[in-house]
Amino acid sequence: MQICLAQYADLETINTIYNQAIDARHCTADLDHINLEERKQWFETHSADKYPVYVGVVNGKILAWFSFSAWRSGRRALEMSAEISYFIHDKYFRKGYANQLMNFAIEKAPELGFKNLFAILLEPNTASIKLLEKFDFELWARLPDIANIDGEVCSQRIYGRKV
Repeated sequence: MQICLAQYADLETINTIYNQAIDARHCTADLDHINLEERKQWFETHSADKYPVYVGVVNGKILAWFSFSAWRSGRRALEMSAEISYFIHDKYFRKGYANQLMNFAIEKAPELGFKNLFAILLEPNTASIKLLEKFDFELWARLPDIANIDGEVCSQRIYGRKV
């Protein structure tokens, strides 16, 4: 898989993949699909030099994406930390693409000035928990029973690691 910076032209596919995660439930705390205008606004909060968005491409097709995002944007004391988010097209699960994205993120983080990476996820998302633990992320926080996904109350976890 080739991993490269996302472009505006990629936003429709990025959004499709994200909306698949919404439909799957427990992969994001969003409950309603994100429209393309919302995705464009989100993309504007990222930049190639500090909080980039990347796409994973195989044979010219985007199969996955991930982003570095600000934690408490505007709070300069926190700029050495970034939230990572990653999503794989549902037709390409369990093919090693998440591992490739995670390796890339960990290698790229120091170049962007990050000393800490963290991911925020819902507790039922055991696939992400296993992935993060495989890459030496540790449970840094647990927020008990704060999310309601279709009537199912669940906790949120924050996994982190030093880079």
